[in-house]
Amino acid sequence: MRRFISHKVKNLITKTTSYTISSSSSTSISPSSTAALRFLSTLQPDLMATPITIDTINPKVLKCEYAVRGEIVTLAQKLQQDLKDNPGSHPFDEILYCNIGNPQSLAQQPITFFREVLALCDHPSILDKSVTHGLFSADAIERAFQILDQIPGRATGAYSHSQGIKGLRDTIASGIEARDGFPADPNDLFLTDGASPAVHMMMQLLIRSENDGILCPIPQYPLYSASIALHGGTLVPYYLDEQTGWGLEISELENQLKTAKSKGIDVRALVVINPGNPTGQVLGEANQRDIVEFCKREGLVLLADEVYQENVYVPDKKFHSFKKITRSMGYGEKDISLVSFQSVSKGFYGECGKRGGYMEITGFSPEVREQIYKLASVNLCSNISGQVLASLIMSPPKVGDESYESFSAEKEAILSSLARRAKTLEDALNSLEGVTCNRAEGAMYLFPRINLPDKAIKAAEAAKTAPDAFYAKHLLNATGIVVVPGSGFRQVPGTWHFRCTILPQEEKIPAIVTRLTEFHKMFMDEFCG
Repeated sequence: MRRFISHKVKNLITKTTSYTISSSSSTSISPSSTAALRFLSTLQPDLMATPITIDTINPKVLKCEYAVRGEIVTLAQKLQQDLKDNPGSHPFDEILYCNIGNPQSLAQQPITFFREVLALCDHPSILDKSVTHGLFSADAIERAFQILDQIPGRATGAYSHSQGIKGLRDTIASGIEARDGFPADPNDLFLTDGASPAVHMMMQLLIRSENDGILCPIPQYPLYSASIALHGGTLVPYYLDEQTGWGLEISELENQLKTAKSKGIDVRALVVINPGNPTGQVLGEANQRDIVEFCKREGLVLLADEVYQENVYVPDKKFHSFKKITRSMGYGEKDISLVSFQSVSKGFYGECGKRGGYMEITGFSPEVREQIYKLASVNLCSNISGQVLASLIMSPPKVGDESYESFSAEKEAILSSLARRAKTLEDALNSLEGVTCNRAEGAMYLFPRINLPDKAIKAAEAAKTAPDAFYAKHLLNATGIVVVPGSGFRQVPGTWHFRCTILPQEEKIPAIVTRLTEFHKMFMDEFCG
């Protein structure tokens, strides 16, 4: 925009100057024109200047990092363009993105019922056409009518209430109640553009200065370190125990809380990611009860990231929401402050680009809730399509509905395939020299530990990069496989990992295993000598 304005000003000055020169002998310039020219002449240098530099931007932005879309991904995109421009220019023919939980970018198909309802809501005029009944299921048509009746103006392009459309919040609350067996209040729900804005909203609310801390699991999802940095707080790490399958030990929470307090940090909240990202573990009920007791005892807000609640792959584990756990313990609104996050981006639906999600807040005073509502109001509202999807994932087709069988088949096919992919990759990683990988119980990721040779670590130091990033770059350049270095998620000092998604198409998993196995052997041969 600045460049556009500068160009226009230049042209205007040039034209005005030309006019002045050509007309000076016969026509005088009015005082107002002279003043305008003088103003434009002084304005142009300003427009050409660059007053904002890397040294003058908000230092909190500089402190913020997001490894999932970092340097490795930038390099991968360059290689992808190289392959397009010069086929055969690299020892692989495609880039395999195993770095981010983005299912549909890797050819996962959307759930038919969800997309039918969205299409009908976005183009409601086709509901009145006879051909529609031959193209869409009866329950999708009925659901679209129900949803449109709740949307202002029956239009998905309209603004909604800042917390989200009331009727859709009613539907989500009913879904939460059906899941947990305890009541849910639609007024406790804030519908957001994915779970990430909800996390930012809570960080804005909780963090007053760098003396305020948020307990976060390490390894952690970079959204938390980034949002804490952006809002000026302090991340207080607690380390998950890799030896016990990334277990969350209460003694570790207590030690880190004590250490933070000794440094003058006022810890405000505890973040728990269940199922885990990037670690893939699923918490047991007893452990969750201990976590609730810890938060209640210490007066901490419990921030429960539960966006992978549908992604559980092992028969001996089951997802339980922290809302269910707290209520089953007899704790209500006055006992503990809980914020639960959910998203349409994960699960078996993988609707990342639709940007839908919500947070359920309980245990906050009316005065604080007013401030949360104010924060939501600043953003006006979340997008309506995302709101519709959030209601659909919490109220899918039920037995007897026309879409039930096809919906159930699609869900089962996706989740069972993810489980097979997870097991195949887990076994392959554990077969590699110096690599150990915990069981993938849930979520969409594996987080193997790699014991790198001293020679590789020294080479990484010489290249001024973390050893696991050094490994990841070599992997990408040799195979086209994109993973995220564990250092981007933080880890126990002196250990090295990488995060790998289980999302590439199932038929591509064997090729990934082959490429990874061959590369790892070559890498170890090169740096063990």
